[in-house]
Amino acid sequence: MLIGLGEALAYAEDNNVGLAAINTPFFEALLATIDVGERTGVPIILQFAQVHEGIVGIEEIGPVMVELAKRSSAPFVVHVDHGDDIDYIKKGLDIGFNSCMIDGSHRSYEDNVRVTREVVDLASERGIGVEGEIGMMTGNENGDPSQGVADESLYTDPAVARDFVRATGVTCLAASFGTVHGVYRQKPKLDYELIATLRRDTGVPIVMHGGSGLTDEEYRESVRHGVRKINYYTYAAKAAYDAVVPLIEDDNVILFSNLAAAARKGVEADVEAFVKTLATTK
Repeated sequence: MLIGLGEALAYAEDNNVGLAAINTPFFEALLATIDVGERTGVPIILQFAQVHEGIVGIEEIGPVMVELAKRSSAPFVVHVDHGDDIDYIKKGLDIGFNSCMIDGSHRSYEDNVRVTREVVDLASERGIGVEGEIGMMTGNENGDPSQGVADESLYTDPAVARDFVRATGVTCLAASFGTVHGVYRQKPKLDYELIATLRRDTGVPIVMHGGSGLTDEEYRESVRHGVRKINYYTYAAKAAYDAVVPLIEDDNVILFSNLAAAARKGVEADVEAFVKTLATTK
């Protein structure tokens, strides 16, 4: 079943847990994440990021995401992730996505406020929550092995974040506090006190981007300090890859369908462990 972003975040607040926000730009990941949601009963956010258009188009997989979420007995939010512009977000909302993120972090502050406010106005007409972003994170979500490192000069300024939330009316805020997108090449150093300050000063739930690859305790400590939504893709996609490598090397396996089934199981095991970690932070 579909639930709204606000409802999902309220669940996380009431239970002091984190929500797994899983990008699912390939069908096996989508099916695996649906299975995890139905087995655990915990709200999960299904996401499609604009950067993944090179894998599949939102017009192709988006309707499937929405339909599978609707017919499921488990609670799901279907979220446009890292939308670069209002036209792309509108495309997702027209398909049936019921949550969105406008990423204006690479724009000037004034332009970020302007475009985020436009998206909030568009979404509010449909009763849809919006995630905004202040602060920048290095790295990528495309599987490129090159990786940035956390740059403290790019961390989110709490005073700027407070003003941004007031000016835009976003439902939750993605912030920079030590994570990077993609595969970690060196151990991250998360600023938990910054998370707590951001949560207190903005008055909205904080979102972690670059959520793949942290330790269980790093996830839990982040949630304890105010993170409520954690974006996750790279390591789930890697779990799919790792699951199919033995089959590729097996001369007796000649059908792609065998690889697809293995990839689904790989993602399922990885995502279920992640969901359970976020749901047991007390």
